Amino acid sequence: MLQYRTVPVTPFQQNCSILWCDETREAAVLDPGGDVPRILAAIEELDVAPRLILLTHAHIDHAGGAGRLARELALPIVGPHEGDKFWIDGLVQQAAMFGFPQAEPFMPVRWLKDGDTVAVGRTTLAVRHCPGHTPGHVVFHNAEAKRAFVGDVLFAGSIGRTDFPGGDHQTLIDSIVQRLWPMGEDTVFVPGHGPESTFGDERRHNPYLRGT
Repeated sequence: MLQYRTVPVTPFQQNCSILWCDETREAAVLDPGGDVPRILAAIEELDVAPRLILLTHAHIDHAGGAGRLARELALPIVGPHEGDKFWIDGLVQQAAMFGFPQAEPFMPVRWLKDGDTVAVGRTTLAVRHCPGHTPGHVVFHNAEAKRAFVGDVLFAGSIGRTDFPGGDHQTLIDSIVQRLWPMGEDTVFVPGHGPESTFGDERRHNPYLRGT
């Protein structure tokens, strides 16, 4: 069964998640946006064995620490979708623009596309391409645990911004309705910022999504 712990990082309090298989203790680090020492301390405390880094998208608060973490632990970076390559190419500029520590450049060893799967130990994450916040945004879903890691697509009571380059409001709404809602109303999602919620609660109460 998939287990996870959320570790807020960066001044933006971005939800970095450490995911692991409770049988093998093999782990993935999802969206290490920064504060790498804090992430390393959590890995040590959990006594898990990281095998890869996963990215939902390539904004600085989600990807800013990926290069350093990959170098220090000799881990491959997987994701996001290739539509976010321009954000990765501009990561150093993003760091300067938002006052983040200098980011180490990187390139994923594997781009993800809709319908792909990623293994974490003996557990499997299904990949859904959910553009709108960024063109290459992906979401990771584990049906067995009824958990989805949705980055900045959806929040408790809100949705992702669409005013950055490559963002589009209607595309984001379509991603939520077509890709997230079919995962089930009882699925708990971990957003990129803020508290967890369920797709059912958001479908009923999120002011941006009523009627969807």
